[in-house]
Amino acid sequence: MSSDSFSDGAERNDSEAVVSATDPIRTKIKQAVTDVHEQTPLAQSFTNFVTINLVANAQLAAGGTAAMSYLPDDVIATAEIAGSNYINVGTLLPFFKDALPEIAYKLHKNGKTWVLDPVAAGIGETRTAILESFRAYPPTIVRGNASEIIALDEIWGLADAAASSTPTTRPAGVETVDEVDTAVDAAKRVALHLAKRSPVGKGAVAVSGTVDLVTDGERTFRLPGGSAMMTKITGAGCSLGGVTATYLAVSEPLVAALSASLLYNRASEIAETKSDGPGSFQVALLDALWNVTADQVATSKIIETD
Repeated sequence: MSSDSFSDGAERNDSEAVVSATDPIRTKIKQAVTDVHEQTPLAQSFTNFVTINLVANAQLAAGGTAAMSYLPDDVIATAEIAGSNYINVGTLLPFFKDALPEIAYKLHKNGKTWVLDPVAAGIGETRTAILESFRAYPPTIVRGNASEIIALDEIWGLADAAASSTPTTRPAGVETVDEVDTAVDAAKRVALHLAKRSPVGKGAVAVSGTVDLVTDGERTFRLPGGSAMMTKITGAGCSLGGVTATYLAVSEPLVAALSASLLYNRASEIAETKSDGPGSFQVALLDALWNVTADQVATSKIIETD
């Protein structure tokens, strides 16, 4: 759904089933969307400065509150009053190599939840070192494209490469070169790793693709829909990560990841019908993030798969 790819439907097979209207997960999603609008939770971000404005505006449009910083002591102090946190490694500066591991350690030590967007995972020694450092003190949710999730799984050494059915990926900047289906096993492994070290005892991974995938390692869901225009603006995926942190401030990881992804699918579909190109689409997307209702998000098509 995000800036990685698009689809307006999903093929069904015997191992998939549309989540029923009475499944408790839908009630939790609706409650998360409602709570964000009623509570305006603060989710702070240490994010890619190319897209920092859109991240902040998307968090506000979704109903939350934003705070942006690159200073470790500032981030740690703000985490005490924030509902959750977001780290995006998209555009690196030299001091990030020391700052980000320090922040991850302090968030872990202080029992704070956070979302990671491992942008361009697998490119460069510095980026790899930063992501590798997160293995011991990992986020609560990881949101990325298929190539990034596969690369993170490899960087963290969560599967024996010889025994893994997941093929080795190759980095391609911020774009994916892998289909979502090839990242399913990696996503489940990463999610279970997060849960083992999570301050809330749970974790989740959201994979953006032709049909988005969200898993906590136990339950796995596919989310069809979205707009191809998401690939024509900078920061669609980055802002989704920030909004995921907004939802994590009020709900458990799986619900937060599902709610944010579904909100973006519905909002981007609406924005496409009201825009004439990338510029107006971005404006319409922010408007739609504000106007999409809890019912629209919670009643979205959700497919559960084995």
